[in-house]
Amino acid sequence: MMDLLLVGLVSILGQAVLLRELNVAFFGVDLIYALSLGFWLIWTALGALIGRRNLSPGRNRVHLLFLLFSVLLPIDLVFVRGARIIASGIPGAYLSFPQQLIIMNLALLPIGLLSGTLFQWAAKIYLARGRTLAAAYALESAGGFAGGMCATLFLMSGIQNLLIALICSMLALCTILTAQAKTGQWIRAASIAALLLLALLLWFAAPVDGAMTAWTRPGLLASRDTPYGRVTVTRQEGQIAVYENGALSFETEGTDAEEFVHMAALLHPQPRQVLIMGGGIAGTVREILKHAPERIDYVELNAGLLHIVAPTLPQDLQDSLKAPSVRTIVEDPRRFLGRPGNYDLILIGMPEPESGQTNRYYTLEFFRQCAARLNRDGIVSFRLRSAENLWTPQQTSRAVSIYRALKAVLPEVQVLPGGTNTFAASRQPLLREPDLLAARLAERRIKARLVSGPYIRYSYENQRFERIAQTLASGRAPENTDARPVCYQYTVMIWLSKFYPDLASWNLSSPDSRSATNRYALWAAGIAVSILLLLSRRFPPFCRALTAGLAGFAGMILETVLILHYQVRSGVLYQDIGILLMSFMAGLALGALAVDIWFTRRAGEIPLWSGPLIAAGFSILSLATAARVGAASSGGLLETAGTLAAAGIAVSAVFAYASAMGSRDQRQVVAPLYAADLIGGGIGSLAGSLVLIPMAGLKATVAFMAPLALLFALLVRVKR
Repeated sequence: MMDLLLVGLVSILGQAVLLRELNVAFFGVDLIYALSLGFWLIWTALGALIGRRNLSPGRNRVHLLFLLFSVLLPIDLVFVRGARIIASGIPGAYLSFPQQLIIMNLALLPIGLLSGTLFQWAAKIYLARGRTLAAAYALESAGGFAGGMCATLFLMSGIQNLLIALICSMLALCTILTAQAKTGQWIRAASIAALLLLALLLWFAAPVDGAMTAWTRPGLLASRDTPYGRVTVTRQEGQIAVYENGALSFETEGTDAEEFVHMAALLHPQPRQVLIMGGGIAGTVREILKHAPERIDYVELNAGLLHIVAPTLPQDLQDSLKAPSVRTIVEDPRRFLGRPGNYDLILIGMPEPESGQTNRYYTLEFFRQCAARLNRDGIVSFRLRSAENLWTPQQTSRAVSIYRALKAVLPEVQVLPGGTNTFAASRQPLLREPDLLAARLAERRIKARLVSGPYIRYSYENQRFERIAQTLASGRAPENTDARPVCYQYTVMIWLSKFYPDLASWNLSSPDSRSATNRYALWAAGIAVSILLLLSRRFPPFCRALTAGLAGFAGMILETVLILHYQVRSGVLYQDIGILLMSFMAGLALGALAVDIWFTRRAGEIPLWSGPLIAAGFSILSLATAARVGAASSGGLLETAGTLAAAGIAVSAVFAYASAMGSRDQRQVVAPLYAADLIGGGIGSLAGSLVLIPMAGLKATVAFMAPLALLFALLVRVKR
């Protein structure tokens, strides 16, 4: 029992450690995170199939796997930190996509294989005592719940990722050293030696962590894991550079802040009340102070970013944050917009819409919130990276999707061209005369390194200004909304085209789901899947595995939709997301345990109506979730946590049902069912985050799980 709990705990905790490290190593690209999670599930599934013919593994084998896990996890972390050096990567540049995939899989392979094999063997030992696979699944899920809780509490307490890895390894060793059953002497001796070495590393964790970070960040001043990612600060020859999740956020010698602020602020006759959402420490606050506003509200999402970076900044930037007219607020910008008060100028400095987390600052609903806080002649402005002259189809579609969402709320929109385009929008017509804007610059006595009278004239009078306006007005792409976050899919394709230029010509405009062709395609796919499910009934092992795989797929889709919906509605707070993940794991444990108790009381006999009942329950849950996702008032923490727990119960109920479908010795089905569950979850993670949600939207994606759950009824038993 304890082994199964520890398998779930160290697997989830180790997974969190490695996914964070990979996220930083590859510059925080959303696709890398999704791929990492998918590959983790696949390698864990493969591990579950290793040694599947051994129905009676000894405790020594399980303890040996725990020992290997404890040693390999810190080694994996060191490997990921040094991967760019090993691959001879150019500082600041991406590794090639194949290199990234190789490094990702080399890091995930050993720990994933060990996690899968650990569950399989620990479950077989548990089953040999007369227990059931459903109960083993419940215990492993309860351990996963504890692992998620530890990962969340550690991060909230300021414990760094390296320390978390060492603690995870020490927990795996404690399983061996505290076991009541007799353990091989050499395994126990090796475990004691490993524990002492880990304790020594734990004592020197801070300098070791800094030394490894300095491998790729020379001139390191500070580096810390925060609830929203790793923040690193370097200084070389007087220049301060700030990195978030490995990617350059800003540097103090650049002119990005002055270009963004002055080109937007000059459009307003006199901006007195200004709201800055993100990026204030990068110089935005310093530059807007030159326009002498009466009040500046600077809203920063990440408190850790302020605490780490602010003390290292040049004195003028530090002084700007302490100016009497500046008020710094640590809060989610979308929550802050719910407060009363209006502004003449709103500057949005949030990160690019590369994920569901950051996409929420470029949607129709977000722009409505901004518009509600504007004075009559108020202006909203933000920036998007692009190409200087030629836009690819993905760049065009991304810009059009955001432009349409913005223009639906604020009808007057203009875009200034460049490598980074500056968007400005208002209810009133925006000034387009460069001479008048240059005169305002002179009247306000603003001194800037880049923005000047000639620069303003160049920005408005070159041909790209009119060409971009025509492109955006005539472009065809769906509006970027909370429920249909199409924008970050375009961003992913833009990133992929850096490695595969042919992808730049792909047109990802979403198809019309109401067209006859797509309706016929959906019906054809449904019929094909139904035939496959009916044929699988003739092969019980395949039927059981397919049942578990469908449960994993649907469960991951539901989990992804609910968490993304919570991010959109309630803000991105990592500790809340941790609670949501733990709610799903708790549901998995409760569902499997409940079904196990029910079957046990019936002496292992499965009622004929139980399969259709579980399928109907899953379908009803999917429809109810779709209805709540579409409701404007839904998405609170307790509601989302409860729905995730219900989804976990539904998934584990299907898994428990599959484990009892015609299996006389459940030790024979541990490996294939657990592997199928993980593979289904991996496919669901990739399909949901990269295809279904961006193209169909949150509500339609989760509603699609209802007919899929009903198709599960085709796999249920028809005989006792």
